[in-house]
Amino acid sequence: MKAIGFKTSLPIIENESFIEFETAVPQPSGRDILVKINAISINPVDYKVRQNSAKDTVLETPKIIGWDATGIVEAVGEAVTFFKPGDAVYYAGDLTRSGSNAEYQLIDERIVGLKPSTLSNAEAAAMPLTALTAWESLYDRIRINEQKDKGKSILIIGGAGGVGSIAIQIAKKVSGLKVITTASRTETKEWCKTMGADVVVNHNNLVEEVRVAGFKEVDFILDFVDLNNYWDAIVELIKPQGHIVSITGSAAPIALNKLKNKSVTFSWELMYTRSMYQTDDMDEQHHILNKLTELFDNGTLKTTLNTTLKGFTADNLKEAHRLLESGKTIGKVVIEY
Repeated sequence: MKAIGFKTSLPIIENESFIEFETAVPQPSGRDILVKINAISINPVDYKVRQNSAKDTVLETPKIIGWDATGIVEAVGEAVTFFKPGDAVYYAGDLTRSGSNAEYQLIDERIVGLKPSTLSNAEAAAMPLTALTAWESLYDRIRINEQKDKGKSILIIGGAGGVGSIAIQIAKKVSGLKVITTASRTETKEWCKTMGADVVVNHNNLVEEVRVAGFKEVDFILDFVDLNNYWDAIVELIKPQGHIVSITGSAAPIALNKLKNKSVTFSWELMYTRSMYQTDDMDEQHHILNKLTELFDNGTLKTTLNTTLKGFTADNLKEAHRLLESGKTIGKVVIEY
């Protein structure tokens, strides 16, 4: 099969930042399924891994990355119970295994869902990683109760990005929350409104903007951009006994003591935790993806696909990474095979 990978971490403008090569089609066993891939999407994790996983070294075998895909099940391992050959599926993958930048991939069935039938391959490939991240942030970390929490306020920092775009939709249309989100450009503000945001504020003056919009404090905050830059604003804006979730990590220590007087809960969210540690509830991602499929197919949620590149080539993968690295992308970038 054809695959695209890299042997060393290079700037995306370099010829060998990605290289095409041939490798054997893997065979499934256990709970793995073999998927013939139809489309993939690119996320910030892709370029971060490419930039950092082979620094100052040259790998013997090219590293295959990629963590969003849709395709058709070709074969299944002997312990598989969720899928059969011919099923159309979508998934966000596993950081610890070979990725989706290939024609075929082995993936554990417990982190795979049935593809939404109303979405094209490209539209579906855009969704798994970001939708799982948003869903887990709301339902596994904050533990939203749709009856008790309906009408409460949530501030989403970074509304026009991949995760923000679907988080706005889930928070508004599924959880029933009042959604405030951040954006600064005309096109990103319009995108956030299209996704369903009630209020769009400029992140450059966050506290004042949120208060001018009529919110002294908010019940929940999701950080999808940069925890360090916004920490003081987040601390000021969160309600007593509120809940903050961040997916961004932090190079410097975070002053959690600033949350003490308000008795605020803080949670990290990493979509890969379940697969990385083979948690007892690893198959929850299978069930979440199937729930999301229902929501796409009944029209509650819509794809956040915004850019489609045609053809599985190194040049297209380089272009997708270049777009993501610019920090200016809106919604998702997909490569359709």
